[in-house]
Amino acid sequence: MKKILYLPFLTIPSGHHQTADALMEGLLRLDPDIHCEKMDLLSSKFGKIERLISSFYLQWIGRFPKSYSHMYHRSVLAEQKSGKRFLHYEALFLRHLKKIIDELNPKMIVCTHALPSYLLARLKASSQINIPVINVYTDFFIHHLWGKREIDYHFVGHSYMKDYLLEKGIKKEQIFVTGIPIHPNFTKRKDEHVHSMRFYRGLISGGSSGVGSIEKITEKISRDDDIHYMVLCGKNRKLYDRLIKQNHPRITPLPYISSREQMNDLYNRVDFIMTKPGGVTISECLYKKIPIFVYHTLPGQEEINLEKLTKFGMVFDFRNWQEETNISASIIRALQSKQLSKFLSKVDEYHKSLAPIEPAGLIKRLMNE
Repeated sequence: MKKILYLPFLTIPSGHHQTADALMEGLLRLDPDIHCEKMDLLSSKFGKIERLISSFYLQWIGRFPKSYSHMYHRSVLAEQKSGKRFLHYEALFLRHLKKIIDELNPKMIVCTHALPSYLLARLKASSQINIPVINVYTDFFIHHLWGKREIDYHFVGHSYMKDYLLEKGIKKEQIFVTGIPIHPNFTKRKDEHVHSMRFYRGLISGGSSGVGSIEKITEKISRDDDIHYMVLCGKNRKLYDRLIKQNHPRITPLPYISSREQMNDLYNRVDFIMTKPGGVTISECLYKKIPIFVYHTLPGQEEINLEKLTKFGMVFDFRNWQEETNISASIIRALQSKQLSKFLSKVDEYHKSLAPIEPAGLIKRLMNE
């Protein structure tokens, strides 16, 4: 049996899981005989304790963002000696991961999170396994925890990430500029700019948990606004109920949407999106060529994503929205200016830099080789 093991980390909804799910679905459509298995190391070893750890992690980010950001930069981004070991992770998970691999005996392993990648690199370095491993990066940068030299293949989100890996000694034939993989149910839009009505239509997203400053943003939307906003409330039921009660003529609140087909249709109906710079959401919008206004970042990964995406002209930095008396006027100015043409040009350049084969197709090809 052709078996592929996917390794995200934690069980909370995240880009790591969305990317793994997208690749699994893409592969099954190409070859139904491939057996795909997804596993989280933390829950598989510690059971229900994983929920407590996940809850602590989310509360830390929400309540002490500066503290989390400082820890993140110091632990995985700061300049360090080559070959630094993360011994506490090895002590916790290395034997457990080896046991899983021995039991499942996969033909290939796909990492969508840095920690399993690091652990697999250690196992390969000590010749305990020789199974091909693919890193699929779910952000627009690469930090120190990711395994590198021992990993067989690297699927990167942007061409500059390929340059980074080349500097680290990775061979060019091991690196594929795929973009961050998205689910195959997302389709390209026929028109790059869909506005054809009296009102612009925008989408406000805060991630699957409906976090961020969404409620404060809605307070700046007038009842005769020039934009009609659809607001993705995620699993934040209180936010959804409050917006429903307001009965605002320019706001349509939407509950959590799990269907990719529904999200694909929603993307097709909007002129722009206001969102956080999560890797998968950004990748979906770049694929659809939707203008992206970043209004908020969570500490850690999203801060770095925004830094890189702004540098390459692939998003609009809209974090100063609180200083705007009329946020819709600012957005419309951007959509009607040369900024939009520059954005679309940068997105076109980005798409031309991507590998011609979809990520799932690449995995299938590499597995057959």
